[in-house]
Amino acid sequence: MDSVRIRNLVPEDWELVRKIYLEGIETGFATFETNAPIWEAWDKSHLSSLRFVLLKNEILAAWVAVSPVSSRCVYGGVGEVSIYVGKDFRGQNLGSQLLEHLILESEKAGLWTLQAGIFKINIASQKLHEKAGFRLIGYREKIGQLHGVWMDNVLMERRSKIVGV
Repeated sequence: MDSVRIRNLVPEDWELVRKIYLEGIETGFATFETNAPIWEAWDKSHLSSLRFVLLKNEILAAWVAVSPVSSRCVYGGVGEVSIYVGKDFRGQNLGSQLLEHLILESEKAGLWTLQAGIFKINIASQKLHEKAGFRLIGYREKIGQLHGVWMDNVLMERRSKIVGV
């Protein structure tokens, strides 16, 4: 029987986290990034208390992390979600388990809104977020270029029903 465990992401996980991130980049519809940053840059841009890895049979299969959306204190309870599932683990409901864990932990940390900017063509990610209670807010047409091609981005958000009500 398969075992699934979620724990905090630690610096020692970075090489495997980076590998999964690069697999997402290779799809061409996961991010505008074209390369994964070094640990120090990634670490600085994500909240240390809201980053987790999912291990399936003790193999790091997926990760999720939250970035602050602004340095202004009024937005202190709003975070941007990044979630990536390794290519060998996609379609196994692992992303849903990991996102649900993040939601619970984000509410414990006092976040009232989680948001996600997702490429309009990334239907799987949109469905994952929708399943977790995110709703479509709108979309930004031709918000940026990836390899010279203008990409549309949908904006989804999930408002907590227990924080900030």
